[in-house]
Amino acid sequence: MEERLLQQLKRGVLEMLVLGLVSEAPTYGYELLSKLKERSGGLFVLKEGTLYPILYRLEDDGLIEASWSAGEGRTAPKKIYTVTADGREGLKTQQRIWRGFSAAVERFLEGENEDEHE
Repeated sequence: MEERLLQQLKRGVLEMLVLGLVSEAPTYGYELLSKLKERSGGLFVLKEGTLYPILYRLEDDGLIEASWSAGEGRTAPKKIYTVTADGREGLKTQQRIWRGFSAAVERFLEGENEDEHE
C-alpha cells in the first residue's frame, strides 16, 4: 500500500518538477534523470520510459521547446529542452496550486494529530 500511494503522489507532481528543472537551464533527458534523483535524495528515480512522455506532453502543451545540439567529437547529438514564456507562467501556476494543496493536506494532518491527543 505504501508503494502504491508513493507512486500516485509522484505521478501528481512529476510534470511540475521536470518543468522546474528545465526552467533553470536548458537540459537534456539524462541530465534531468540525474537531477531528479540527486535533488530528491533518491526518491525520484525514473526510467526513460517515464520521463520522455512527460517531456512530450510539456512540449505539446507549448511549455518547453526541444532542439538538437550538434555532437562534438565522439559525442552524439542530444535533444535539448528549453522552457518557453508560457512554460514559466505555467510553472508559477503549478507551484501556486501545489503550495495551496500541500498546505491544505498539512492542515488536515495537523488536525488529525490533535484528534489523537484528545
